[in-house]
Amino acid sequence: MGDEIAHSHFQESDFADFREHLATETKLLGEWFQQGGFSSRVPACGLEVEAWLIDAQALPAPVNSLLLERLGNPLVVPELAQFNVELNVEPQALRGGALGLLETELHDTWCECQKVAASLDTRLVMTGILPSVAQQHLTLANMSQQKRYRALNEQVLRLREGKPLMLDIHGREHLNVVHADVMLESATTSLQLHLKVGCGQAVRYYNAAQIVSAPLVAACANSPYLFGKSLWDETRVPLFEQSVEVGGFAGASRGPVRRVSFGTGYAKESLFECFVENEAHFPVLLPMVFDAPDAQLRHLRLHNGTIWRWNRPLIGFDDDGTPHLRIEHRVLPAGPTITDSIANAAFFYGLVHALASRDASPEAVLPFATARDNFYAAARHGLDAQITWLDGRKLPVQGLLLDELIPLARYGLGLLDIDAAERDHYLDIIRQRVGNACTGAAWQRAYVVRHACDMAALTEAYYQRQESGVPVHDWSA
Repeated sequence: MGDEIAHSHFQESDFADFREHLATETKLLGEWFQQGGFSSRVPACGLEVEAWLIDAQALPAPVNSLLLERLGNPLVVPELAQFNVELNVEPQALRGGALGLLETELHDTWCECQKVAASLDTRLVMTGILPSVAQQHLTLANMSQQKRYRALNEQVLRLREGKPLMLDIHGREHLNVVHADVMLESATTSLQLHLKVGCGQAVRYYNAAQIVSAPLVAACANSPYLFGKSLWDETRVPLFEQSVEVGGFAGASRGPVRRVSFGTGYAKESLFECFVENEAHFPVLLPMVFDAPDAQLRHLRLHNGTIWRWNRPLIGFDDDGTPHLRIEHRVLPAGPTITDSIANAAFFYGLVHALASRDASPEAVLPFATARDNFYAAARHGLDAQITWLDGRKLPVQGLLLDELIPLARYGLGLLDIDAAERDHYLDIIRQRVGNACTGAAWQRAYVVRHACDMAALTEAYYQRQESGVPVHDWSA
């Protein structure tokens, strides 16, 4: 989805041509899976962080094109809205001091962005949903200039037969709004973790990523408010799922689930099953036909980029052109700080590796429907959620995290030969955050209780504490 396209208006012949290329590339990918033709330089890790630009009043500042022009850093790219940017880091082999290297690179890029943003009288802030964003900010006038975003909006509305998006979220309060375009999606900003895995182990890692999604989102929730309403601890989840919803319309009848979803089941034999489902059940949104060899999988990768599973399999290529498999873990919000973000990454990598390395696969004892229910319960209630774990017991997630999962993640990082000092440093941040019950979501709610429901003031207070670099569990209210 990150690739730019040449134009945003399409004919029916474009859809037919794209589907033909997609079928050819899907067949080729199936052959690669049968042959095990993927990179063995694994495991490796990487991440993306989506951030907001805000002005002196702590409101969204739609100036990303100016920032990116002045910055000139290929690791920082536009997002859907002009008040969002995405920061990337170079992938690292997942061993030794990898986590510290991720933090150093992200910190350096963040500081570079902040310096340029200051020259535009703006600031960068990372959070799941900016508390001060209002519905009137989410307009096509604030959409980034790239053609792919215009095309995405046009095609979603085409599949919806021109009907506006409906947002209906029941949380601590109830939010029900109608919106004319896909700009609702730009209110959801995340930390996306990438895990490059071998073909033979990919099913285990993918299923483990689905299972750990619930405790991860509970421990890392940072999106309690939208348009001034107190909703889920991780309101990004229902917001994103509803912001590009096309199901139930004649043009979208092939799709079994929302384009943003937890998915339809565990992988069984290989991750190729997801790409088969992509071709069979999801209508093409961006039928851009490329003049490229089939082996580049340009059409398959673009189509996959318009289907946002919370854990999404990706096909990429090593520097020497060898194809590789990655799992993109999309459940986590951005922020509250860079250090919190790397701690979240450490927790994910350690926990998913520990589960994927077990002799007995955890997906054999935890039904997919239960893993999915766990995820939505944790997104809604955060550390107050109760989830069903591998032994079949329903447990408070806070106690499960402290008693079992944080130690298990430490064990997993040990299996990966992550430096002991890094294991202790990052997982201690998770332990203190969970023990204090002070996630980003909990801090925001506590601030509102003490200081009233002023979303701009909340955003400013959040920004000031984020700039201190102190992890959220030590923030003052």
